[in-house]
Amino acid sequence: MTEQNTNNQLNIEISEEVAEGSYANLAIITHSHAEFVIDFVNVMPGTPKSRVKSRIIFTPQHAKRFMKALEENIQKYESINGPIKDLEEVQMPINFGGPTAEA
Repeated sequence: MTEQNTNNQLNIEISEEVAEGSYANLAIITHSHAEFVIDFVNVMPGTPKSRVKSRIIFTPQHAKRFMKALEENIQKYESINGPIKDLEEVQMPINFGGPTAEA
């Protein structure tokens, strides 16, 4: 039996609109037994309402693969740029100049 050298390259295209990206400063993660849903939101200072900019739906297996890939990329980033400070370490006003939130 001979081995075949198969080239498993994936050809991916991206439209100009998608390539521009969407800024998000909040992610809301929910899940069921069959899927993980991540809603990306851009919360603007002083506005009482925000909209979901993008929703990504993963299978549990793909969510775990995504988490591992993100961890690897954060490690690579930090090895070059130094540690990323957690939000608890950054002195930043929670209300962004808008009304104070109440629980």
